[in-house]
This record gives sequence, structure tokens and C-alpha cells, in this order.
Amino acid sequence: MPGDEGATAGGTRTLARVYRRFAEAGAGKTSPLYARVAVALSESGEALRVIEAAPARRRNRTVILAALHHLVLDGRAPELAAAYAAADRDAAAAAAIDTLLRMPGPVLAVAACRPPRADGTGRHAVLYPAVAEAAHRLGARAVGLIDVGRPAGLNLQVDRAGVVHGDGRVLGDPSSPVQVSASIVGDRPVPARAVPEVVARVCVDRDPVDVTDPDEARWLRACLPPDPPERIAGLEAELASAAAAPPLLLRGDPVEALSDAFAHVPVDALPVVTTTWVLSRLPLEGRLRFLHRLDEAAAGRPVAWVSAEGVGVAPAVPTLGDRRASGHSIIGLALFDGPALRTEAVGRCWSQGRTLAWLAD
Repeated sequence: MPGDEGATAGGTRTLARVYRRFAEAGAGKTSPLYARVAVALSESGEALRVIEAAPARRRNRTVILAALHHLVLDGRAPELAAAYAAADRDAAAAAAIDTLLRMPGPVLAVAACRPPRADGTGRHAVLYPAVAEAAHRLGARAVGLIDVGRPAGLNLQVDRAGVVHGDGRVLGDPSSPVQVSASIVGDRPVPARAVPEVVARVCVDRDPVDVTDPDEARWLRACLPPDPPERIAGLEAELASAAAAPPLLLRGDPVEALSDAFAHVPVDALPVVTTTWVLSRLPLEGRLRFLHRLDEAAAGRPVAWVSAEGVGVAPAVPTLGDRRASGHSIIGLALFDGPALRTEAVGRCWSQGRTLAWLAD
């Protein structure tokens, strides 16, 4: 019907704008390959009509590009795989459109059934000194790590990573295959304390990922752009580390499941809860309930919470007078010790931990 054709044309124009905006605004800096592919998709009416056949919430570039990457990793798109491996942007653009038009069914099937994953890597540079600081202040010789809102639980491997800071300070395990770095700004050095023995690793998420499952691990890889190669190598190392010491996975509401998580930390260990750029997904009421759950758990023993969140997102963590739109995040440390709650902003960070300013004495 003419009306349906008009609606379809309007839909493809909207999709075209979305994909082009993605290429111009974000992908150009983080993934030149994806930026070129997104532009090509935005200019191909045939490709856009295939994408439009996906469920409305699965037409976005995150899911479609990950679905194409999944076919690459699964060995079903060799030409696209070769273009990605060679970092050939024009070849990747042509091969992506060809793959989408030749294999619309497999692409749309993956897009329809797989939730996008964004379990970022490299956050140990921020987490390591903050977790060590929490243990030091509460006199803990062992800790149980509880990570909230990151489905693969990669943050739980913080003690098994090597961390190199821009001032030359090295933390963690320098021989670990997981190596991360962060530049340092400001005049205060990052403390050289070590994370004590980790006796429990618990991942709390609505839909946690079993990294020992090859299919689940492949989808995590697919959700990461194929460039730059060092980012892929970092994810591979973190997945291998997590598979060697897989966490306990607790499925459920991140706030409500916290009580169960604490029960899995031995009584002689300090529970350390970590959140990294996840609390903004919760309304204020949910964030306050999260704080209340931590306070409840501390009725029987000390509890620590290490956070890396946007300014003003983590309840009770000082904002240092920073503006919400300042472009950086606050590294927060909250210590629940009986009736006492001590909160402090121990640092600032940029680019999700790639640059760090330590503030604590």
C-alpha cells in the first residue's frame, strides 16, 4: 500500500540518520572501521530495509554491528573477517553490506535474540588502588569482591591484573597477561598498597554471563569493535583470566540480590562491593535502596563500597563541587563500620579509568 511504502521510506531515512550520526559523533574516534561501515549502511537503501525488518529495539547500530561481528567470529563471513583483520575500512564497508544482503536471516536472528553487552575492560587501574585502600582502612587481610551490574564480572579479576600508572608506579601482578595502564594527573601519587587475598568473587546482574561458555564469550567479543587490536587483545586476556577463576553468578535485581551476595563472603573476609558506571541506570530511589542494602549488610560486619560513577550519581559520595556535566567521574570509597558511615571521594578519573587523579591522603 502507498501508505506502507511511505512509512517504510520514513523509517529508512530515520535509520540512515541514526547510523550516520553514530559514525560522525562517536565511532570515528573509537573505531574507524565501524565509522566507515556505519556510513556505508546509512547510504544503502537495501541494507537499511534489511535492518528495518529487525524488532524495533534491535535496529540500532550496537546490535546490528555486533551481529555482523558475531558472524565473523563464527567463521560465516570470511570476506568481512579479512577486511577487519586488515583494518581496510572501504573493504569492510563493502563486505558488511554484502554480508547483510546475502545473509539477512542469520544477522537478524542474532540481533533478535542476543542482548547487547558492554562489559568494558581496563577498569582495574581505577579499582585496584581503591579496593586496596578500603582493605587497608578497615584492617582486612582478605576480601570478598561483589561486582554489581557488569554481567561478565570482569572487574572481579582486579587482584590478578597488572596495573601501570603514568608516574611509573606498578601495582598488582606484573607477569599477568592482563595489563592495564592509566596516566596520572595531579601531585598526589597513587598508593602502592596491594589488594589482599581474594576469597570470594560474586557477580550480581539481571542477566549475568558465564565466561566459561564459549558461545557467551564469543558474543562478548562480538559486542566489541574489531579495532583497535589492542582492545581486542585486552578483552581476550580478561576473559581468559575470568575463565580461570570464574565468579559466582547471581541473577536478579542488582539491588535486591545484594543480600544473597553478602552471604557468599566468608565471615572473616571484608565484603567489597564495586560499581563502575552502572548506577546511572537506576532511578534515584533505586540508588538510595542500594545504599540502604549496604547499610543493612553492615549491621553484622564491616562493608566497603568502591564506586566509579559520574558526578553526583553515587549516593552519599561527595562531588567536590564538580558539575554533573564536567566530563569526568568520581572514584568513591564508602566504609560501613557498625553505625558509622564514612564516605570520601578518593579520586577523579576520565575516559573510564584511562586517566586518574588520586585525591586521598
